[in-house]
Amino acid sequence: MTGGQKHWDDVYGARSEDELTWFEATPALSLELVRAHLHPGDPFIDIGAGASRLVDVLLGEGFGPLTVLDLSGAALAVSRQRLGARGESIAWIEADITTWEPDRTYAVWHDRAVFHFLTAAEDRAGYARTLSAALRPGGIAIIATFADDGPEKCSGLPVVRYAPEALAQELDRLLPGRYETLDARRHMHITPKGNRQSFQYSVFRKTDR
Repeated sequence: MTGGQKHWDDVYGARSEDELTWFEATPALSLELVRAHLHPGDPFIDIGAGASRLVDVLLGEGFGPLTVLDLSGAALAVSRQRLGARGESIAWIEADITTWEPDRTYAVWHDRAVFHFLTAAEDRAGYARTLSAALRPGGIAIIATFADDGPEKCSGLPVVRYAPEALAQELDRLLPGRYETLDARRHMHITPKGNRQSFQYSVFRKTDR
């Protein structure tokens, strides 16, 4: 995938979490979509979570078991330090999502802005293999990317922008007939410096086929 572990460790080591362009004090849309599909006791995984505060809220609301995965150990360290003892129940995984092999399945998969960094076809195929292995039948995948009118780069790296329809088509190309679209939203993210970034959030259900 574009940007290796060192790139992202350097990014998280250079600035505080609330100075990063993707920072959200409250990840409102992610929370809305996760709450709509996740039930207490259901296993949840946040892909490329970085220092996101989504897991803080879910933990406080009694959801779990919770898993947080990121390529960057420095990013995970930010969240672990912030949560302290509260985070001891969370499974923290430092791994590349395109090659990671899960040892369990999840009810809800959440990815805010990992998939759009996968500019190579083989990386998208690897992501799809992991998604297929990690999400249980009937499970929900929430995948957010830069929209088709969003930024062309992030953190100095190129991205692939998607309209919701294009993302659904790509997922169906990678995993034919395995996912149905439940919801798609446009979202305007405001960075800490006040810049506007256009995102799309898509919600898919894994079918039993």
